[in-house]
Parts: sequence; C-alpha cells; structure tokens
Amino acid sequence: MTRLIQPGAEFRQLFHEFEHTVYRLETRNDYDASYEQDSFQRYLAGDPDDMPWMQSWLDLLRDAASHGRRFTRVRIVTVPLTDYSRFGVWCARLMNEAGEDIRYVTRDVAVAEELPTHDYWLFDSRKLVRMHFDDSNHFLGGEVIEDDAEIVQHNYWRDAAWHHAIERDDFAAQQGI
Repeated sequence: MTRLIQPGAEFRQLFHEFEHTVYRLETRNDYDASYEQDSFQRYLAGDPDDMPWMQSWLDLLRDAASHGRRFTRVRIVTVPLTDYSRFGVWCARLMNEAGEDIRYVTRDVAVAEELPTHDYWLFDSRKLVRMHFDDSNHFLGGEVIEDDAEIVQHNYWRDAAWHHAIERDDFAAQQGI
C-alpha cells in the first residue's frame, strides 16, 4: 500500500515527526526548484547571496542537531559537474555547518554499485518516501512506501551509498569549488 504526499505542509511535516535520523539520496544532476533560481543565477554570476530561501531549512537542521536528531544526504553526481551540481556543492557547506552531513558519489561508482536511479527520503530507517519529478525536474510529490522488503532494500542502498561517498569538503576540493 502506498500513499501520495503533495509538496507543501504535509510533506514538510515529515521533517518534524522523525525521532532519530533522516537520509536523502539525490540522483539527478539538475532540479527545477523555483524558490532557489535567484540564488542559482547569482552563483553563476559570481555575485554574493544570503540565500533567503534556505534559511528555514538551516533553522530546521540546527534545531534537529541541538536535539540529537541527524540529517544525512548522498548526492550522486556526473563528473564533470553541471552548473547546478556545482551550485549544490557550494550550498552544501551551509547545510553541513547547520548539521546536515552531505556527501557525494560519482555516477560511475553509483552505476557500478547498482545504486538506485530515483530520489528518496528515509526517516528513522523505517519510513520510505520515494520522490517523483516531472520531465523538467520539478518535484511533484512523494510516495510513502510501506512494503517492508522495499524499505529494507532502500536501507541497504543508503548504507552502500554512504560507504562509497566522499565528504563534501573533500569533494569540493577535488572539483575546485
């Protein structure tokens, strides 16, 4: 049985309900999130930006970290990086400083390790939300998957991705960001 969650308040609530850990696997080289477009354009132009769209996320990360709750993320990226992926690596330093541990796996390693090609969130290793996007990389919503075998498989993928992942600062240095 699955249940769909639309972007917005119901989806955001998931990040306030978990007890211990949240994990995200990102598999796309580009995402179309309208709220970050101004910052992305400023990044490309080399202009300073305080990234107002990210502040509520950073607050959430700091609050979770202060209560011993952990956010982790692995991004699968194609090298050479797209402009958007470079922007993501740049942004990740702020997220890491706020308490989220973001790491990177190159696409060739992900393929060799048979990691999935879809994005997902895993809450407390037991609630799986598979992300859905349209052909333009715009987020459509999440599918809550309750099948135990599928949840176990996604936990395995989390562990395999984490094993091969490179810490953000080391990856940024490798990529010259």
